Formats: sequence, structure tokens, C-alpha cells
Amino acid sequence: MKNICVVGTGYVGLTTGTCFADMGNHVVCVDIDQAKVASLNAGSMPIHEPGLGEILVSNLKAGRLTFTSSYAEGLKDAHFVFIAVGTPDDGQGGADLSQVRSAAKSIGEHLDHPVIVVNKSTVPIGTGDLVTSIIDEYRRPEARITVVSNPEFLREGSALHDCMEPERVVLGSEDAVAMEAVEGIYAGLGAPVIKTDLRTAEMIKYASNAFLATRISFINEVAAICDKLGADVKQVALGMGYDSRIGPSYLDAGLGFGGSCFPKDVKALIRMARDSGQHPQMLEAVMEINRDRRRWVIDTLVLTLGTLKEKRVAMLGVAFKPNTDDVREAPALDLIQRLQNAGAHVRVYDPAAMENAAAATEGVDFASDAYSAADSADAVILVTEWNEFKNLDLVRLRRLVRRPVLIDGRNVYDPAAATDAGFEYHGVARGIPPRSLPVIESETRARG
Repeated sequence: MKNICVVGTGYVGLTTGTCFADMGNHVVCVDIDQAKVASLNAGSMPIHEPGLGEILVSNLKAGRLTFTSSYAEGLKDAHFVFIAVGTPDDGQGGADLSQVRSAAKSIGEHLDHPVIVVNKSTVPIGTGDLVTSIIDEYRRPEARITVVSNPEFLREGSALHDCMEPERVVLGSEDAVAMEAVEGIYAGLGAPVIKTDLRTAEMIKYASNAFLATRISFINEVAAICDKLGADVKQVALGMGYDSRIGPSYLDAGLGFGGSCFPKDVKALIRMARDSGQHPQMLEAVMEINRDRRRWVIDTLVLTLGTLKEKRVAMLGVAFKPNTDDVREAPALDLIQRLQNAGAHVRVYDPAAMENAAAATEGVDFASDAYSAADSADAVILVTEWNEFKNLDLVRLRRLVRRPVLIDGRNVYDPAAATDAGFEYHGVARGIPPRSLPVIESETRARG
């Protein structure tokens, strides 16, 4: 059993600490929010993450997991200290490292013995060196440290699976012995381990997220073309995905990506590229295409309804993806703002994210279920593909709305079924031919 201190009880820190405890280690999680610490020690979950709450409670009862606001208590007897604090957008495209700096300073001030410090947060390239210098500035002579980069690859909604069954473990350090020690924590999981230097490990995280975001923007760019030419982007993605060089993942056309990772990490990589004298034109296009997907919804509604002023719009889903209550950078928030700016009244229902949505918006009505949200609406927009939305009774939904306009932003519904139910259906490039398609003449006909 290893003694592990995890600094930060946000999404990554809470998941990591809980999973490490469930693997048989003694884990103390440190957070400066005393009310949050008390709530966690009582077994109350601050986030919606399937299965994590039950694991947290069982490890609290087993005595393997505790929470504290005291760095001295958290660091006492620790063999490893994981930094898992937030690195939000700094407002200028870069990552705000204030929480990382503060954590490193506090570790240095309270540490009284040698430890391995592990950067779990997503941090710009070079942050491992920064953490080392800050801790060295404040630590006692006997509290020697080695820093290892160990970026997280957790998907919200699937975090428990990703933590306990990782596809790979990435470690970066100039100290091979320290990397082997951290590798030992993951020994029983059977995942491949990539060992490299600090900066390369940090870059692997950014490159991975940027590539996934690029796949999403690519298929959305293809969808925009399909929409004009009458092709079905779902069938296009299916045909592409069978190619082993491409694969099917992250090829679902829709309203683009959101959440706490992809937007922030792509922007941070753009910032790092610019600061190093590079021109990250593809990454910039990824962000621009992502923004365009929200404009498509508004343009479709205006084309259909004529105006959005005083129109009632029902929004199904506000979390950035299913199985989470996270609304950070959620497409729904952008859409709500655009709809309100155009004079529309918005009513929202989400199975898990209503409280967070209420804190992030103004002037929005919240419904108790999808049918209540759609009552007397001029248009219904499917934004988040929760399972309960996939099984809605479209005939019942049609009877409730004032105007039968359905915008399927995630291509959840069969166009024929939605049309048979009486809706004017608008999916994302579902192959419904527009009024006027360009004529592509054959070479023989053109010569004749």
C-alpha cells in the first residue's frame, strides 16, 4: 500500500484519488474549500459521474480515503503528491497556472520529507520545470523532490472506466527511478506505459486532445458540404470508419465540442504555438469550424420561422455531453445566448445539469421533463444526446408543440420517423436534398 496525497478535488483530482484508494492505497485529498472537504468526508458528491459516488463512499468507510483542507495533514507520510488542480483559460487563450503555482508553493512550505511530485493537471509544456523551481524555492533542505508528468486521459461520463482501465499511462521525467516508482501505482491495471521526458509527456496530452477535436471539426466541415449537396453525413462517417486507417471514433457530426478540455486545450496549444513563432492554422480552423456549428442552428431556425423574436424554443439538453452535469463551454450555453439575443424565449430540460445551467444563464425557464419543455414551443432543439431523449415519443411531442419544427443537433432521430410523427425535421446533413442542387454534368454531356 502506498501513501498518496492528491492536491485538488475537482473532476480529475476526485476521480484519481478515489480510484487510487480503490486500488488499495491510502489516499488523502487536499482542497482549500473547507465546505467541500466536509461534504466529501460525508460522502456527498459535488459532480455527476456515474459510479464514482459509490466507490467514494465505500473507500471512505474502509478508511483508505480521506479529505482535508490542511496541506500538513495531506503531505504527512506521503510517498507521492499528485497535483490535480484546475488550469482554466486565462482569457487570452493560454492556461491559467495560478492554482498550480499556489499548490506548488504550499507543497514546498509544508513538506518535511522527500517525495515524488506528479503533475496530473493539464499544463503547458515546461510546467514541470516551473513546479520544480517553485517547490525548491520554499522547501526545507531535507524535503527533496522529483517531478514526474503523468497527464490524465479521463472522459467525463466514463471517468471511472478510464481510470481503472486506461488505454495507456504516460510518464515523463528526467529521473528513471522516479518514473518506475509512479509506474508501480498502475502496475495492476495492465495498461501500456509510455516513458519519456517531461516536456514530451506534457505535449502528448495537448496533441491528443487537439487531434480528437480536429476529427470532430473535420466531420462537421464535411457535414456542411454534405448539407449543400444532399449527402447523408452519417452514412459518410460510417463508410469512412470501416477504413482501419481512420476508424469510427469522434466522427459524429453535430453541434461541435465543448466541455472543460477540448476548447481550452486547443486554444492553449494555439497560444503555445504562436508564442514559439509558429502559425497553427489548422488548429485555428478547428476552433472556427466548431463555432460555425452553433450558427447553423440559428440560421436554420430563422429560415424556418422567419424571425426568432418572441418565439418559444425548447432545448433538450444543456450539458456538453451525456452522463455529466458539466456545462463548461457547452454548445447549449452559446445557443441560449444567441437565441436570447434574437429575442427568443428559451425553456430547457436536462437530466443532470439544470443546477449548473441555472448558475450559468439568465432569463431561462427550466422544465421538469422533455415534454414540459416542448409544450407550446415553436421549435425543439436536441442539443445533448442523453439516452432518455433518444426514446421520446415523437407523436406525443408533436401534439404538444405550437409549431412542428425539430432541430436534431446530434442526429439522434430517424428523419423518416420524425417526419411521420408530423415534424419538419432538420438534422445535421441527413441527406434530405435541398431545394436546389448544383448540376454536375458528365464529361461526355458537357462536350456535347
